[in-house]
Amino acid sequence: MMHHLKQSCGTGYVSLIFFLSAIVNTASSITHYSIPEEMEEGSVVANLAADLRLDVKTLNERKMRVDVVANKKYLDINKVTGELFILERIDREFLCPSKTTSYCVLKLDATIENPVRMFNIEVEITDINDNSPHFRRGTMHLDISESSPVGERFSLNNAADPDVGTNSVKNYHLSSSEHFSVEIQTGRDGTKFADLILKKPLDREKQAVHNLILTAVDGGVPTRTGTASIIVRVLDVNDNAPSFEKGKYVVDVMENSPIGSLVIKLNATDVDEGSNSEIVYSYSLYTSERTQKMFNLNPENGEIRVKEMINYEDLKLYEMEVIASDKGPNSLSGQCKLTIQVTDMNDNHPEISIKSFQSPIKEDTPTDTVIAVVSVSDKDSGDNGIVDLHIPEKMPFKLRESSDNYFELVVSEPLDREKVPEYDITFTVTDRGSPPLSDNETMTLELLDVNDNVPQFPQSFYTIRVMENNAPGALLSSLTAFDPDLHENQYLVYFIIEKEIANTSMSMLFSINPENGNLYALKTFDYEIEEEFLFHIEARDSGSPPLSSNVTVHIIIVDQNDNAPVIVSPWRAHGSVVEEKIPRSTDKGSLVAKVIALDTDSVHNSRITYQFLQVTDATLFSLDQYNGEIRTMRMFSYRDPRHQRLVVVAKDNGEPALSATVTIKLTTMETAVKAYSDMTEEPLEYDIFSDINLYLVIGLGSVSFLLLITILVTIVIKCQKPKPSKAAPPSRNSVISERNSTIADSTLVSNDAYWYSLFLAETRKGKLVVRQPLPKGSRYIVSSIPRGTGLTDTSDSAASTLQASTTSSSSST
Repeated sequence: MMHHLKQSCGTGYVSLIFFLSAIVNTASSITHYSIPEEMEEGSVVANLAADLRLDVKTLNERKMRVDVVANKKYLDINKVTGELFILERIDREFLCPSKTTSYCVLKLDATIENPVRMFNIEVEITDINDNSPHFRRGTMHLDISESSPVGERFSLNNAADPDVGTNSVKNYHLSSSEHFSVEIQTGRDGTKFADLILKKPLDREKQAVHNLILTAVDGGVPTRTGTASIIVRVLDVNDNAPSFEKGKYVVDVMENSPIGSLVIKLNATDVDEGSNSEIVYSYSLYTSERTQKMFNLNPENGEIRVKEMINYEDLKLYEMEVIASDKGPNSLSGQCKLTIQVTDMNDNHPEISIKSFQSPIKEDTPTDTVIAVVSVSDKDSGDNGIVDLHIPEKMPFKLRESSDNYFELVVSEPLDREKVPEYDITFTVTDRGSPPLSDNETMTLELLDVNDNVPQFPQSFYTIRVMENNAPGALLSSLTAFDPDLHENQYLVYFIIEKEIANTSMSMLFSINPENGNLYALKTFDYEIEEEFLFHIEARDSGSPPLSSNVTVHIIIVDQNDNAPVIVSPWRAHGSVVEEKIPRSTDKGSLVAKVIALDTDSVHNSRITYQFLQVTDATLFSLDQYNGEIRTMRMFSYRDPRHQRLVVVAKDNGEPALSATVTIKLTTMETAVKAYSDMTEEPLEYDIFSDINLYLVIGLGSVSFLLLITILVTIVIKCQKPKPSKAAPPSRNSVISERNSTIADSTLVSNDAYWYSLFLAETRKGKLVVRQPLPKGSRYIVSSIPRGTGLTDTSDSAASTLQASTTSSSSST
């Protein structure tokens, strides 16, 4: 009922209860109240003014106060209502810690003035179940021997509860256990105690530790509990004998095992602990001395090791009995039997024998050809006597078993001596013992060469540049081929494959050393005659049958500046001076003469430039350095000398440069003869309207007609002949001399070069140019006739003089 009051905050309800329970002792003038502990602050205990019959309205004036005797001020009075209320929460266990009595009172003094009066007030604090039982130690340790008898009692620590009466500890409970139970004891002061009772024998080997939970329960409503752990450690006694995993052991040991080798490690176990589980190993009396002499037993760890060398042939089986004893007070022991079987050791190596081996062999030996016969053997038995034979991998051979322990070595892939000239074949024989033993033997197989490789040139096409004017016998290049074969299959012979060019065999122009492929020139080459040669060279080995290959050789003749320019216009006899006549009235810029030089070298070397080497008056004439035209820079004056001497040099572009010179002697005349115009721009024009020239034109026309007829007849006759006669002189009346080659050849072999250059200049402009000799044969008349017209311009040789000698012979450049 008091606990219910603690939870209620209704002031009227509490006042009513307290009023009913209040006892006023009029004899002692003590006002008594009873309240439960832990009431909320501000809770009303009772209406003290009403109980003391005081006027509430005068409480404040009369200065009423309440004092707690010898304690904190837990209570106070409301001077407005006269009610006694809780000022601070009250804890009965703190206020009255002693449990000798369950009575706990809080004494108050109430004082009022006018008149002064004092009232004694007692407030009883009743207990509520606000504390749970608890153990001083949360864990209790007990050591109990496994030999303790059933029913033995073991004291446990009791639980404490600050509450009193029915709220204190009333009972104990033990967690489920087949070996232990709990029994409740009551002390003189009513305190409850618990004893632990052994109800079943303990076995440390089965369970060495027991974990229990002890629970203390009070009598309050609702009840409160507290728990503690009980750890029971079972103490060992020597009640178990050592034991082996098996009663009988059988082990194998190899003969010739090294001394000290481990045979077996026996392991006996004792489930006891401490000295009761410590084990000592020993031989029993049933173990023979011979066995104990051969094997050593370690008493501490049970290891049995080889003591002396074991020989399978001496004894194949050893038997012994081993005892394991513990070190407990009353020693217990166990035993086992051990049988040691001696195993024969693979101590014989397999043997290999080469019965037949064929070496050397040809590299073209067919596959599946037998080249060796090998036999193998092993003196051991069982797996130790079974052998396997093998050769290295990635070889063009394989082993083929022919009969028991006989093998044939055969060719499995095509052989190539050029890749691998010989093979070191290692035959390895291995038995199947443990560990396996092996033996090997190496044979060297040599391969004989077969002519199966053609000679190979490093290049399929060679371009060789040869400077013209080379010395005969000069080395041009070394054309060396390679043949990977050996001996005569490797010896190469070089020769030129015959080919004729212009009825000339290559072997007449070039020579090759048949042994080393050095190519030589047999003659001096002239770029102006032949610019290149193309032929083949063959390399042939000396095998049987021989193999060969060829390569194309391109000889390019490189030009040298070995030809000096040749002055072809104006033409003059060797060492003579060219004489020209021009009118004195020639205009400025008029063409006086044109120097033409030709060079038969290549384009670069034949590029010609012109310049004055000597001139009478440098202000009168100019020379174009590229086309050789000599023009007047001004008109002639009366002060200018009548004769002008010009020396022109024509120089090529070679290194070093070559040159040719021509001397032109100009004579000015006071005549009507005009200077001939530019031969490359306009046709030659002369004054043909004089009486003398008129007759000359008529005569020249007739002679020209006869000349044309003669030319046509000559051409027809020469076309009918297969070869022209070397003694026949060339026709000097033809438009183009037979001794002249085309301009594309850049070669002029003629004393009539001036005529020829004039002919080219005029024919390019569509005009027909012809020449006719005068009756005396020392001068010519040159005519330029426009095609399609009937006009003919004729000039005396005075205007274009050709100092041609009737006896001059042709020369070639």
